[in-house]
Amino acid sequence: MVSQKFTLTNEQGLHMRPAGIFAAAMGKYKCEVKIRFNNSEINGKSVMNIMIACIKKGSEIEIFCNGEDETEALDEAMALIESGFEE
Repeated sequence: MVSQKFTLTNEQGLHMRPAGIFAAAMGKYKCEVKIRFNNSEINGKSVMNIMIACIKKGSEIEIFCNGEDETEALDEAMALIESGFEE
């Protein structure tokens, strides 16, 4: 298992568009992807679960990836978050 903490910097947080981008990107991987936010674990491959979490700008989250391609999934998650989802 690999994990990394991030602070969201994009203006709208994980609203519909970035949640969709994130879930679609993570859906390519075989490993399990979880987002820990406010003591909850959210399925990182589910757009609805991500949106329901209401993760706003400035929120600290932790991404956990567990499985055969976990490192690649975490690297892509990091790139998406650090780019601010190109907003």
